[in-house]
Amino acid sequence: MRKHINRLGVRTASALAAMVFASQAAWALAPFKVQDIRVEGLQRVEPGTIFASLPLRVGDEYNDDKGAAAIRALFALGLFKDVRLEASGNVLVVVVEERPTIADVDFAGTKEFDKDTLKKAMRDVGLTEGRPFDKALADRAEQELKRQYINRSLYGAEVVTTVTPIERNRVNLTFTVTEGEPAKIKEIRIVGNKAFSESTLKGLFDQDTGGWMSWYTKSNRYSRAKLNADLETLRSYYLARGFLEFRIESTQVAISPDKQDISITVNVNEGQSYVVSGVKLEGNYLDRDDEFKSLITIRPGEPYNADKVAETTKAFTDHFGNFGFAFARVEAVPEIDRENNRVALVLRAEPSRRAYVRRINVSGNNRTRDEVIRREFRQFEASWYDGDKIKLSRDRVDRLGYFTEVNVETQEVPGAPDQVDLVVNVAEKPTGSLQLGAGFSSAEKVSVSFAIKQENVFGSGNYLGVDVNTSKYRRTLVFSTTDPYFTQDGISRTFDVYYRTAKPYEDQGGNYELVTAGTSVRLGIPFSETDTVFFGGGVEQTRIKAGTNIPAAYLAYAQQFGETSLSVPLTIGWSRDDRDSALAPNSGRYQRLNSEWSVAGDARYVRANYQYQQYIPLNKQFTIAFNGELGLGKGMNGRPFPVFKNFYSGGLGSVRGFDQGTLGPRDVTGASLGGPKKITLNAELIAPFPGAGNDRTLRWFTFVDAGNVYGEDESWELGDMRVSAGLGLSWISPLGPLRIAIAQPVRKFAGDKIQKLQFQIGTSF
Repeated sequence: MRKHINRLGVRTASALAAMVFASQAAWALAPFKVQDIRVEGLQRVEPGTIFASLPLRVGDEYNDDKGAAAIRALFALGLFKDVRLEASGNVLVVVVEERPTIADVDFAGTKEFDKDTLKKAMRDVGLTEGRPFDKALADRAEQELKRQYINRSLYGAEVVTTVTPIERNRVNLTFTVTEGEPAKIKEIRIVGNKAFSESTLKGLFDQDTGGWMSWYTKSNRYSRAKLNADLETLRSYYLARGFLEFRIESTQVAISPDKQDISITVNVNEGQSYVVSGVKLEGNYLDRDDEFKSLITIRPGEPYNADKVAETTKAFTDHFGNFGFAFARVEAVPEIDRENNRVALVLRAEPSRRAYVRRINVSGNNRTRDEVIRREFRQFEASWYDGDKIKLSRDRVDRLGYFTEVNVETQEVPGAPDQVDLVVNVAEKPTGSLQLGAGFSSAEKVSVSFAIKQENVFGSGNYLGVDVNTSKYRRTLVFSTTDPYFTQDGISRTFDVYYRTAKPYEDQGGNYELVTAGTSVRLGIPFSETDTVFFGGGVEQTRIKAGTNIPAAYLAYAQQFGETSLSVPLTIGWSRDDRDSALAPNSGRYQRLNSEWSVAGDARYVRANYQYQQYIPLNKQFTIAFNGELGLGKGMNGRPFPVFKNFYSGGLGSVRGFDQGTLGPRDVTGASLGGPKKITLNAELIAPFPGAGNDRTLRWFTFVDAGNVYGEDESWELGDMRVSAGLGLSWISPLGPLRIAIAQPVRKFAGDKIQKLQFQIGTSF
């Protein structure tokens, strides 16, 4: 006869509920000795899972406490929706009812989110194929999905969860979404402002009431995170202009009954504007007070500026770090004189203790070898902590380009107050690429490109690439490999093998070509932390392939020196780049110098090209950019400069508004020949595109260009420089950087070829 001991009809996985019910029913049975244990009701779960979880074994004495513990243990597995214990004589019978297993998770009606992304999110919370179905998890997932839609301003979104039972105790789980239309910001109001106009303050916000570009920027979609960021921007704006006691009293966000319109009201209390009356130092400054005073950017007589205060305290902390004080504390304490609207700042410093670096640990590099990261470090183990060297090391690792994130954390060593460990956390990104694409430009027409590149071969830090590019005028095949640490001192070595064919830019119906093939080796020697000098040499052969309509200059050179010219150029170069971005820079400087000298072969010449770029931010939105480029070539050993080495100018990348590559000397046939002397000057005013907020990927610019190319016997006549001005648009599109320019020549000469509208994917300046 089977005795009923305990039964729990629990429909959730709550261990707490199991404990409560089990403890309440445990009194129902007198203790007995367990002679056997039998399990009933299993469909997919293995019996071993039950036996491994039970706190009871054959031969144990059963009692109420052990029965309650057994039920708690089985519910904790999350595999069962009902568990009961029965006794048949001295046999303990465990009767279970399994939770159904999820066969499939699907989404219907989702447009705002990608299905694969949603399925991954469900998998992370335990709702995926093959896992037990938990109604509580499904309910939480439904609420989280609604919250994500609210974050996208889809306040009317509805989510319905459907559980469909199928054979073998399985279920299909479907989330059906009715997204509706996104709610849009109808009004933004700032109340309580007196010192600055409402329009000025609202112009600081990334969120707005929309414009004709809102379909792209989505700036009129409300987001709590974005609003918080805008409020911080507003607070920083006031604190940087003397309003030390500025406060945001409240923020109201109201949504219309139809959940389509949102109104935002920000109530502010400006307080008084304060002027700095003085700055003094207190605390221990290592007897280097004058050094620390030189780092102060706060000036008496100027309005209080929280940005400069933060900048000064950070500079102090970093300077302490340069002397090994990794735990220095610097506090800026304002002494406010409200009667006179003045504030005195006291900078209190406590350097704490000096420390040295015990160990440097690297984490997150699943592919990249440790040595590739460690060789970039200028802070060494068992050396005094040096803040400058640590920052430089972090920047050097970041500049490798192998990681999306690079962070260096300082950790105290337990029991050793004068030691720290540095932890370098990196997040790797894919460094290999296989590209096949096509492009179109006003000068090159249709071009096809193919490239396979690996910037971090086998995690060694070496580069390997094959690049193929074809267009109407330029065709290229390049094989290249670089070892950035050819020597332990950081000297790099690059091998190049290339084959290029080229025609003049304008199509005159001819079929002549310049065919260049060669190979080179180049060493990059770091002369400082920011400067690299390149030395190299190679062998190059250029063939003037005669054809119809060949310019007389090419034909004359071929007749005098032969159709094929061999040269052995030695190259010297230098580069420095501290721009904040290579694609959409706002600040920084870029310099590049390349030169080559052919010391042997049929073609003897020297050729040099120098480029300088400067980006100066005027404010958060506007940037002034300057670009200058100077090229010079000269023939050697009594020979003229080879025509196939000439510089070209005109069009995007040089002087816009003139046809590509048409400036400078011309052949008697009217063909542009380029020349051995080149000068290009550009100035741009860059700003976010109207309606695009502060999006740096879509910007417009106004520009003024000047430049020309001169023949070998011509002097540098600035009066001969062509000048143009115009408007342009730059967009980092999915196909690559796109630039469009509409230019009007301001100074032009007879015979110049004008092209007012020009565009290019992949060019700069």
